[in-house]
Amino acid sequence: MFPELNNLLNTTPDRAEQGKLTLLCDAKTDGSFLVHHFLSFYLKANCKVCFVALIQSFSHYNIVGQKLGVNLTMARERGQLVFLEGLKSAVDVFFQAQEKPHPLQFLREASAGNLKPLFEFVRVALKPVDSGAAGWTYPVLLVDDLSVLLSLGLGAVAVLDFIHYCRATLCWELKGNVVVLVHDSGDVEDEENDILLNGLSHQSHLILRAEGLATGFCRDVHGQLRILWRRPSQSTSQRDQSLTYQYKIQDRSVSFFAKGMSPAVL
Repeated sequence: MFPELNNLLNTTPDRAEQGKLTLLCDAKTDGSFLVHHFLSFYLKANCKVCFVALIQSFSHYNIVGQKLGVNLTMARERGQLVFLEGLKSAVDVFFQAQEKPHPLQFLREASAGNLKPLFEFVRVALKPVDSGAAGWTYPVLLVDDLSVLLSLGLGAVAVLDFIHYCRATLCWELKGNVVVLVHDSGDVEDEENDILLNGLSHQSHLILRAEGLATGFCRDVHGQLRILWRRPSQSTSQRDQSLTYQYKIQDRSVSFFAKGMSPAVL
């Protein structure tokens, strides 16, 4: 967990907002540090987390998590973390007989239709537990990242439907949170990705957009982070608020500073 980012968002594990959809987006840079931040943040907040990881292996997230002060192996063993390892699961779908629908069942379908099995996996993983079991503060779904589903043949509408049902169950019924990462390739011909990104942007309460520097690579400044808060219930003048910071990723932390405050950037 990156304390500086918590300060920018004005959040701490003991007073995190509930019932929210957070959109993480990266353009011409790697925004995975945001995923690691929210994973460690919610685990430290004693939340029940379902992590749909479609990019990296469990060991990768666990190594980074240990640097941020959380042990994913222990969290999974005690039932706080439910981890779907997309890379490994994809192999199971193709080469192992399935007694029941697999969360990534669409991979075996001639025409990728919907993500109902994946939603059922999330719903079961985060359903309320009996009073005698360990009590978590609230459920959280984290997806890294949704753009992979488009690359695997699903349409943007199917992915948006999946998020809609996840929001209805987690944000509205269970007062939990949903956090998803989507890549912005900047390709004007990628209509499906644009539909997905725009659709999620209109639904999100918080958007964190990591961008590469327009001037290219810099050793002391790795990119800039645009933070947009969306408050549909507020008046027009207070509905959307945004801030922009530049950042530098270090081994165990990320430093943020106002634009132009680093000597490496004019």
